[in-house]
Amino acid sequence: MPSGSKISDIVRCANFCAVKHQNQRRLNKDQTPYINHPIGVACILTEEGGINNPDVIMAALLHDTVEDTDTTFDEIESNFGPKIRSIVEEVTDDKALPKMERKFLQIENAPKSSYEAKLVKLADKLYNLRDLQKETPSGWTVDRVKEYFLWSAQVVNGLRGTNKAIEDKLDEVFASSV
Repeated sequence: MPSGSKISDIVRCANFCAVKHQNQRRLNKDQTPYINHPIGVACILTEEGGINNPDVIMAALLHDTVEDTDTTFDEIESNFGPKIRSIVEEVTDDKALPKMERKFLQIENAPKSSYEAKLVKLADKLYNLRDLQKETPSGWTVDRVKEYFLWSAQVVNGLRGTNKAIEDKLDEVFASSV
């Protein structure tokens, strides 16, 4: 892993993610650049969760790269080190598994995750749920949105006790969705 200040490491990581996600778009009507999502997750951690751990911030930026791009865990480790690789591995679904099994494993593994992985998961769920409150993604039904909220609540329940500020924001989102 190249040496440098933590700020330069975070900027280098953000650039890495921007390149990896450059051709991806969110499923909203404006098809916003996908990179807005990992940056938003990192922002939730710093601004709302009070997290200033560079490893957690970089893992938040990288959290979807292995699932959604050609990025490998080895590539993450060679660029950002074993600690960040470990966090990203914990929050990455195995896309070779069926969707329902991946969802079940998120619920099952949430309580056993590291503190750092729990933070990334909480912020990711908060970002996604807020997006769903704003608009239904292209190709999603109202029932699918409701199912996502119910499933997310189960995952979040396994992450509780990690960051009260983010958990309180999630509770506000869950309360307003009923």
